[in-house]
Amino acid sequence: MQDGKLTVTQYWDLDFSETLDNIPARDLEEQLLNLLTEATKLRLRSDVPVGAYLSGGLDSSITAALAKELNREKLCTFSVEFENPEFDESVFQQEVVQRLGTEHHTVRCSHDDIGRIFPQVIRHTETPILRTAPAPMFLLSKLVRETGIKVVLTGEGADEAFGGYDIFKEAKLRRFWSRQPDSRVRPMLLKRLYPYMKNIQSQPPAYLRAFFGVKPQTVGHPFFSHLPRFELTSKLKAFFTPEVLAATFEHDPLTGAEGNLPMAFAEWDDFSRSQYLEARGLMPGYILSSQGDRMTMANSIEGRFPFLDHRVVEFAAKLPPRLKMAGLDEKHILKNATRHLVPDSIRQRSKQPYRAPDAQSFFDSDSGMARFEYVDALLSPSAIANAGLFDPDSVSKLVEKARTGAAIGTKDNMALVGILSAQLVVEQFVNGRPVDVPEAACV
Repeated sequence: MQDGKLTVTQYWDLDFSETLDNIPARDLEEQLLNLLTEATKLRLRSDVPVGAYLSGGLDSSITAALAKELNREKLCTFSVEFENPEFDESVFQQEVVQRLGTEHHTVRCSHDDIGRIFPQVIRHTETPILRTAPAPMFLLSKLVRETGIKVVLTGEGADEAFGGYDIFKEAKLRRFWSRQPDSRVRPMLLKRLYPYMKNIQSQPPAYLRAFFGVKPQTVGHPFFSHLPRFELTSKLKAFFTPEVLAATFEHDPLTGAEGNLPMAFAEWDDFSRSQYLEARGLMPGYILSSQGDRMTMANSIEGRFPFLDHRVVEFAAKLPPRLKMAGLDEKHILKNATRHLVPDSIRQRSKQPYRAPDAQSFFDSDSGMARFEYVDALLSPSAIANAGLFDPDSVSKLVEKARTGAAIGTKDNMALVGILSAQLVVEQFVNGRPVDVPEAACV
């Protein structure tokens, strides 16, 4: 604030311009471990006990292991278990618990649980979302509060800093494919990235070529790594009313985003560009806000993130890409630096991103019924028409697919969650009518 005027300026940003290419990998691993240890130690400072989330993946396991090593007192850890085995990682969670000897607490999450609390989740996100993944995190933070813990360490930031997401592998394979765009074998490699996605596994080569296809004009695009994701989400516009489409027709988000890229972006390697887009795009608004802080603070819990210590992030940005992803081995240097902290089975397991059931949480495909009355009410043609955002006929067709269990693709699931969450925003914030679902309100 100066002379009565408020000015907003950016004081820090990710920078991949400097590379620690001449330092032996072993030395870099040691530096990384020291930085992570210090970052965790700093976040253990508290007047109250500090717990840790434990997903069963590498990042939260490392965080919990460092916390246990630094704090000799009993460490409380917290996990989500899913009734649906497709999403459950409790076997890996228990393996880490046994290794560390923590006082472990779990919350078991069903489809009904997610649907029941979803209106509360949207009340706290205050924005539409495309996935139900924040809902189990809401339940998890509630468990933390009920246990008497007020601060938790989490593993957020590791995937962005050290190249852990499948989208980084996907971009690498797509670039490999682009060298022989007519190859029949290379696009099939993409199936290996998503063993947990049955829909991808069942698709023929023609579908893979269409969805992940590499066109000559896109190989040099600054957003090359994220174009398939952007194109998929842009298809959700088909559900908008003509009026909403007309209002957004002239807006090109990619052009606007490209204008905000750092001056040095064009000089960075492909892997670093992908990391920057992920860290500056999805992480702040969704991972750290809707799925992170808003779910912890909904239950008055403080989340702390050792991997997002600025010294750790700045060090990671200087690491050569070959040390972050060796071949298709993601977070390679992080695994090596922390090999003594977590079981080999955790270090070597295939990456499985945190997910939660989407359409199944709102519709029971066996009965064809909505699980809760608010779902039918807010997705009815009249409610859709009154809100004025989406086309009632298009939404009705999507709802029918969800009722019959045919909404199995990523696009359908995102569309259903996005439309329902937008309707909840309108109902609760515009119309001023809170949607509360009692425990016994399941239809």
